[in-house]
Amino acid sequence: MATDTQSLQTHTTMKSLVKAKAAEGLWLQNSALPDSPKSTEVMIRVRKAAICGTDSHIWRWDEWAQQTIPVPMIVGHEYAGEIVEIGSEVTNYGVGQRVSGEGHIPCGQCRNCQGGQAHVCSKTIGVGVNRAGAFAEYLVIPESNVRPLPDSVDDDIAAILDPLGNAVHTALFYDLVGEDVLITGAGPIGCMAVAVCKHAGARNIVITDQNPERLKLAEKMGATLGVLASQWDKKAVMAQVEMQEGFDVGLEMSGAKPALDTMIEAMMTNGKIALLGLFGDAPVVDLNKAIIKGLNVKGIYGRKMYETWHKMLAMLQTGLDVSPIISHRFDLEDYEKAFEVVLNGQANKVILNIR
Repeated sequence: MATDTQSLQTHTTMKSLVKAKAAEGLWLQNSALPDSPKSTEVMIRVRKAAICGTDSHIWRWDEWAQQTIPVPMIVGHEYAGEIVEIGSEVTNYGVGQRVSGEGHIPCGQCRNCQGGQAHVCSKTIGVGVNRAGAFAEYLVIPESNVRPLPDSVDDDIAAILDPLGNAVHTALFYDLVGEDVLITGAGPIGCMAVAVCKHAGARNIVITDQNPERLKLAEKMGATLGVLASQWDKKAVMAQVEMQEGFDVGLEMSGAKPALDTMIEAMMTNGKIALLGLFGDAPVVDLNKAIIKGLNVKGIYGRKMYETWHKMLAMLQTGLDVSPIISHRFDLEDYEKAFEVVLNGQANKVILNIR
């Protein structure tokens, strides 16, 4: 195995953020270094990581987290760093190379994996969800999950490629050129989807949310119009952006039933909806409206392996700017302050410096 011995030195432990017990919160601990990579794995020295909505669920220890997260476990799955050790059969990457990584590890054996659809693998293992994650100094993942970073993409942006990939996969599922797009939910992924839609050639991009500050950010990132969800008026919105029949494409990013109702009502006949937001409770929806309109509805999960990564890096290299979405930066040791601004709704994307 090739190793950057200067990086690893004689360390036996590393700083890490751990779900140490079945209770609210996370804990900064000294954890054992990961085992050396197996033959087809790499070890990454994590430099930057980012807090995700999933991490907030884990912090709160809600019902989903209780049913999903093994305890104890290092969490986190949005990150960037460089390779410090490679397995004996790794051929595509080398020590010192800057990388990020796909957070879903597919089984490689199910029908979807065998058919080239690994992004919908039925047995996916999540980094920082089902196995040790990236809120730590070192992380080991399969070579097949490693994504190399162009020099033009800095570490802060590289650390949020995972959620950007959600936005790209959702937005680009349908043709956007010249289309009128409605996005419900101006969280970080919704705001990044605005920038993606703009970059891909959408005509109008209207976004709704309950938070006026997030709507301002969405407009900064290219939205034609931000609308408070409580003040939604389809006719008034259409008149303001000079639309005639309804929205061509809808991107549901909020996981809120009223937003889904709004979207179905706002679509034109034969419109197209992509669903990314996860609903806390199963929504009761009037499907008759969707049927009568002949709507096309697609559920989106994660990123395409690895077409989405190619698309988003290509867009970043040709002018896509998602940097305004990063609102805060903290050192790993200040993780409690970082999670406080996230959980209080004061932040968009928060970067953790892992020194």
